Amino acid sequence: MSNQRVLSAFLSYIKVEKGLSPLTAEAYGTDLLQLAEFLELKKRSLLTAQRADLLAFLEQLTNNLVEGRSRARKLSAIRHFYKFLLLDKRIKHDPTLNIESPRQWKILPKSLALKEIDDMLAREESKPQPPALAARNRALLELLYATGMRVSEIVNLRLEDVNLPASSAIVRGKGDRERIVPFGVSARDALAGYLRDARLQLCRVQRSALVFVDRSGTGLTRERVWRIVRDAKADGKASPHMLRHSCATHMVGNGADLRTVQTILGHADIATTQVYTHVALDRLKQVHRRHHPRAAKRLLGASKE
Repeated sequence: MSNQRVLSAFLSYIKVEKGLSPLTAEAYGTDLLQLAEFLELKKRSLLTAQRADLLAFLEQLTNNLVEGRSRARKLSAIRHFYKFLLLDKRIKHDPTLNIESPRQWKILPKSLALKEIDDMLAREESKPQPPALAARNRALLELLYATGMRVSEIVNLRLEDVNLPASSAIVRGKGDRERIVPFGVSARDALAGYLRDARLQLCRVQRSALVFVDRSGTGLTRERVWRIVRDAKADGKASPHMLRHSCATHMVGNGADLRTVQTILGHADIATTQVYTHVALDRLKQVHRRHHPRAAKRLLGASKE
């Protein structure tokens, strides 16, 4: 049976049996036609689609930034459709089983590779700009990456909050909650050089209690920090939030536990930090493949073939 015929049968069913409004039924029809076109590219039809095909379709919607409400409606249409096919004995298995609802889907945060961050720092140093601004921008980039601070937190960071000998800072986050965030040698040295020389030059006109200031000595705005980060990357595709995600992703990838990352990032709920578990899982799989005797055996067998 063709996609068009089975869709017509389904739409008649939901309008009569389920009492759906004509507008909702029309929307369901459009959603299912979109799915049918996607499946056609995979050499499948609505009747032969598997769970993996539906997940791939939903993933494509997410990657195309289709909003959650629209994705939820499309999934609802798909579920109703396959329930109808199952009841009508046109299929033997419902491929929508165990597919999470859109409110449970998490878009993995975008992060930068370590080389991209190194390139950003090198690019910032090579720009034709006053040495004081170059030192400030390097310290800003280093600290954003080292601490995972939000842009609102770094623009409000005060001199009294920084403890250079301890390589740490007191950060005031959401809800005015305070946390102590450590940073490494690279960030400490860049920050120390900026505070010792460059900041004094920038504050000749006006004094400020804030760590990062502009040419007039006043604190940086959020927008200015965004521009500094964006302009440091050759393609302009970077943001303070990407540096925050990079900090967390690289820490988890190198073995940091989620509770530690939660504390550093200032997440009130561990559930927010759990989005980074995909990194930990990838690392565990790599370790398992390298060290588990059965995994090694399979790899050896595959290499002989």
